[in-house]
Amino acid sequence: MELGFVDSHCHISAREFEQDLEDVMQRSKQAGVETLIAVTEEVGEFSRLLQLQQRYPDVVAPCFGVHPLQGGEGPERRSARPQDLDAALPLLYEHRERLVAVGEIGLDFTPWRAPTQQDRDDQMTVFVKQLHVAKELELPVNVHSRSAARVTIETMRQQGISRALLHNFAGKPSVALDGVKAGFLFSFPPAVCRNQQRDKLIRAIPLEHICLETDSPALGLDKHGRNEPCNIVLSCRYIAHVKGLSAQTVQIVTAQNAYRLFPGADTQQRTHTHKYTVLNSTVWPEDGEEFYDEELRKRRSMF
Repeated sequence: MELGFVDSHCHISAREFEQDLEDVMQRSKQAGVETLIAVTEEVGEFSRLLQLQQRYPDVVAPCFGVHPLQGGEGPERRSARPQDLDAALPLLYEHRERLVAVGEIGLDFTPWRAPTQQDRDDQMTVFVKQLHVAKELELPVNVHSRSAARVTIETMRQQGISRALLHNFAGKPSVALDGVKAGFLFSFPPAVCRNQQRDKLIRAIPLEHICLETDSPALGLDKHGRNEPCNIVLSCRYIAHVKGLSAQTVQIVTAQNAYRLFPGADTQQRTHTHKYTVLNSTVWPEDGEEFYDEELRKRRSMF
C-alpha cells in the first residue's frame, strides 16, 4: 500500500461544501488524497464534523477547537473570549476517543481583528486553556498563528506542548527554526504558489517538519475561488520545486510526518511500513498529473 496525500488542515465541514460535498470528496479521492485532518472553528461545527466522520470513516479525521477569531465573517468577526469555551470544552472530553487533535486553535493578532490589549489577552486565555485540554487528553494541536508567530511558538513551549502543527505558517525563518527545535511541524496551502514570498521559509524548514494542507475552502490558488482538498498537489509540487526535491518524495515524507503527528488519523497503520527506501515506488509522471496541468500552467513562470 502506497501513501497518498494527507491534507493536514482543512475545513470540510464548512457550509461552502454543503451543496456538492460528494463531488468534492470524489475529486479528492481521484487526486490521491487518503486522509483529511478536519478542523473546526467554533462549537456549532462539532456535530456536523462528527456526522461527516460517520459518513467517511476512513477519510475524515476530526479535530475540535475554538478559533482565535469568532462571530462569522466581516465586521462582526471578533477575538475569542473565555466564554466561547463554555459549550466547547465539555464536548472535547465527551468525544475524546474520536478526535485526532485539538484545533483549530491559536492566536491572531492582526491589528484590525485584535485592536486592544484585552482582545489579545482574551485570545491568549482561550489558547492556553485549550493547550491544557490537549495535554490532558494526550492530543496534538492544530494551530493558527497569524501576526503572532513568535508568541504562539513561545507560548506552546512554555506550556509544555511537544506535538503541534502550525498551519499556513508565515513567520520568519528564524522563528520557524525555533519551532523546529521544539519538535513542531509546519504546513503550507496552495496559496503559497501565488508568489515567492515564502520560498526562503520553505527552504529553511527541514522536510521532516513539513506537512501539506489546503485550508479548504480558503487559501487556494485563486484568491477569490473556493479551494478543495484535491488541490493539495499544488502545494506538493511547489514545495518540491522550492526545495529541489521530487514531488513523490515530498508527497510521501509529508504524509509520514502527518501520521506521526496525528497517529489517530493513521487508521491503516501506514507509517509503519514506509521508509525513505520506497520513495521511488510512487508513480508520478515526470511532467506531473494531467489533472493539475491547467492550473499549474497559470503559474509556470514561478516554477
